[in-house]
Parts: sequence; C-alpha cells; structure tokens
Amino acid sequence: MMEPGSSSPGRNSAAGPSQPEVTVIVEAPAWRAAVPRVEDLARRAAEAAWAEMALDGGTRDAAPCGAAAGAPFGAMTVLLTDDRAVKRLNSQHRGKVKPTNVLSFPGEGFGHLGDIALALGVVRREARGARRRVGAHLAHLVAHGTLHLGGHDHIQAGEARRMERAEARIMRRLNMPNPWRGVT
Repeated sequence: MMEPGSSSPGRNSAAGPSQPEVTVIVEAPAWRAAVPRVEDLARRAAEAAWAEMALDGGTRDAAPCGAAAGAPFGAMTVLLTDDRAVKRLNSQHRGKVKPTNVLSFPGEGFGHLGDIALALGVVRREARGARRRVGAHLAHLVAHGTLHLGGHDHIQAGEARRMERAEARIMRRLNMPNPWRGVT
C-alpha cells in the first residue's frame, strides 16, 4: 500500500518499454519540504541510471523481446524515509547500527529489480557538508543506489572509478553538477 501523496510508477513517468517502473514512496513527509517535487526527481534519477546502464549493456537483468538491448525489465521502489528507519534497515540487513545515506536491496525474482531507501537526515548533513543542494545530492544517491541494483559496486578501485564515471554521466543527463568534481 502506498503512502498518501506518493506517486505510482505510471504517474509523470518517462518509463517506456526500455525503462523499468519506478515507484517512489515518501514515508517521511519532511522530504517534500527539503526537495521540491521530490518524487519526480527521485524517479528521473533512477530512470537516468537505468538508461545509462542500458547504453553500457551493464545491467544484470535481460530485457524482454522488443526492449532495447541491455535495458532492465521490471520494477523498483525508492523509499524516502528518515534516519531512524534507515538505521533499523541497516542494522537488520548489514549489522551496522547507524543510519547511512542510501541502502540498496537487489530484487529477488523475475521482474523485481530491487529497492533503495534513503535517510533524509544523513542526506541533508552530507549535502550541507559538501556545499551541495539537497536535491542534487538526493539525485546522486538515487543514481548510486540504482547502479548497485544493476550490479555495479565500488569495492575495488577500478570498479569504484567506473561507478563514479557512470554517476557523473547520469548527473549530466539530469543537468546537475558532477558530484565528483573537486573530490580527491
């Protein structure tokens, strides 16, 4: 069941046959005050990440007949929540008793690409610390989490660099600043 005011996958979505369905759930209403049109921004960032992976052929799920090569097939959810909820999820699934900016949960089964959850307090603090807009940081983290759902990782240096380049291209698609510019 969706939260009141959350948006369904089809509403204002550019998802077509080569894009997954992206459902955005705003569990913490303060997200709406922090980021104008937050559902639309989160959806666009996830779709841009899937589009980037489709161009690279870098998704782990095959497309159905008629869809673009490398395009994902299925649905994902973006949960915009608070630090307490993400702390609980992080503890349950990773054994870390603290909130984090974004958690990715790869899908289990055909058609479920996975879910990501973002903590508003952490995202705000990180954005402030980096002197970035909360919306730009949100878009970057949604893209980052979505890349994880597509099989990307940043454990090894080479993988991390490829992921950072993909995130920079995604942010360019969204007409937003490169989150890695100026980072050493």
